[in-house]
Amino acid sequence: MVRKLKKALSGIYVTLIGILLYAPILVLIILSFNDSRSRVTWGGFTLDWYARLFANSQIMDALWTTVLLALGSAVISVLIGVPGAIGIHAMSRRGYRAFMLLTNIPMLNADIVTGIALMLWFVHFLPLGFGSVLLAHITFNIPYVILSVMPRLQTMNISVYEATRDLGAGPVYSFFKVLLPQMAGGILSGFFMAFTMSMDDFVITYFTKGAGINTLSTMIYGQIRKGIKPELYALSTLIFIIVLIILTVFQFVSGRRERNKTYKERYNE
Repeated sequence: MVRKLKKALSGIYVTLIGILLYAPILVLIILSFNDSRSRVTWGGFTLDWYARLFANSQIMDALWTTVLLALGSAVISVLIGVPGAIGIHAMSRRGYRAFMLLTNIPMLNADIVTGIALMLWFVHFLPLGFGSVLLAHITFNIPYVILSVMPRLQTMNISVYEATRDLGAGPVYSFFKVLLPQMAGGILSGFFMAFTMSMDDFVITYFTKGAGINTLSTMIYGQIRKGIKPELYALSTLIFIIVLIILTVFQFVSGRRERNKTYKERYNE
């Protein structure tokens, strides 16, 4: 009886958490199909906001800038963060702790502090614009990549890499054939984390973007006083659906890979 009660209460608790997390997104999706501009009155079903979305040049320009920044900063952060993680992993215990402390500072530091500091730095050395925003995003994305790759480095079998080196393989060949496949999951997680953080960032972008550069977050902030356009409800819905599809495919591929790995291990036994 007590076990059933605990199970029921845990189910209710998880359901409430799910409602708190996804009810606002559900409301957003519903509003994207509402024919009325009012957020409290249902005016009928329509796809007009989706058609207007793609015809709105301001939103499309902000979306293109946001995606370009996110992709560029994520790729460059991976190219810098992966070698950085390997270097930190190879350090002594004292050096490892020191550099991990430095890696955690940008993540724990307040965004407004980072944004103002980068703005003051760029004002003296670089004109504010797309380049300054890209460098700012790379700065706060690198720690996410390092911290995503580091657990893979700590759990992988380094003796395989050393064996390939002993057998005459070069360092580049051993890296791409041995280390990189074992780090692939962490690299992919770091890339998606960096991409998401760049897409979502507002404070640092606001302080470092300069005039003439708008991302989705800064554009929405500028529309708050006038009222957010329903086209943005449609855009947010599309982004949510795309992310959901990507996560579903990623989980399916990961689950299939794990099943194949388990099958091969059993077959070899």
